[in-house]
Amino acid sequence: MNLYIVTDSTADIPKPLMQELNIPIVPLKVHVEGQTYLDGVTLSSNEFYEKLQSSEQLPRTSQPAPLDFVNVYEEIAARDPEAEIISIHLSSALSGTYQTAMLAAGMVEEKVKVHVVDSRSASYALGAIVVAAARLVRNGGTLEECLTLVRTLISEHRVYFVMDTLMYLQKGGRIGKAASIVGSLLNIKPILMFDESGEVAVVEKVRGKKKAVARILELAKEYANERPVTAAAVYTTDRDEAAVLKGQVEQELTVTGEAVLAQLGPVIGTYGGPGLLAITLYPETS
Repeated sequence: MNLYIVTDSTADIPKPLMQELNIPIVPLKVHVEGQTYLDGVTLSSNEFYEKLQSSEQLPRTSQPAPLDFVNVYEEIAARDPEAEIISIHLSSALSGTYQTAMLAAGMVEEKVKVHVVDSRSASYALGAIVVAAARLVRNGGTLEECLTLVRTLISEHRVYFVMDTLMYLQKGGRIGKAASIVGSLLNIKPILMFDESGEVAVVEKVRGKKKAVARILELAKEYANERPVTAAAVYTTDRDEAAVLKGQVEQELTVTGEAVLAQLGPVIGTYGGPGLLAITLYPETS
């Protein structure tokens, strides 16, 4: 048996890392001003944010069709008759992508065994789990070892993020448990995370973007609790600001290797909007 890790485009894995680990990606779709694009394939993140800020209508997103997953699974099986696949996807609380992957797995069960996993997260919070699993596969990890690692990281992974505005999250219908703070006091910046069910939830409220960014660094440091961590700084439009945050993460936390700098792609960026910053991390497993 040979193991393969598959994910979808909302993992927002930087392309060099995706290519290094040979991770197949099933793209979601984003619809902007009457045009349909494949997330990260026919529309780059920077192109998307330019369109987002100039468009009068909020872009729409849609999940892959079952056949999109089937094609990827069958391509792997055709190359390797001994293949077995772990397919890790965007939170089912945010999208039907996980359910579609489950349907596709049933459609190919006579050709290849596919284990579909709900990450209960999004963007590089999902991507970091995928990358860890792919690295374990490359190092000879068994199916059970990889599934155990994935389940552990889903439980232990944390992402703290701050947004310039909740407008995109609200209009896109992905506001989750943060709905109660919409329309609150001017310049209040809620710090958000994904809860155990994979929904967006409020950690706390801070006045001002600068203080909110400092607070997500404090929260990450508190969660790490001096343990070695794998970490990333994530952004939508301000790479320089994210690079500074990445440096602070590496300085304030015990980061294994180098922290990743990742940009939200078009699909997740539809709901994050310009100016989002996040820290994702998980403690190193023994």
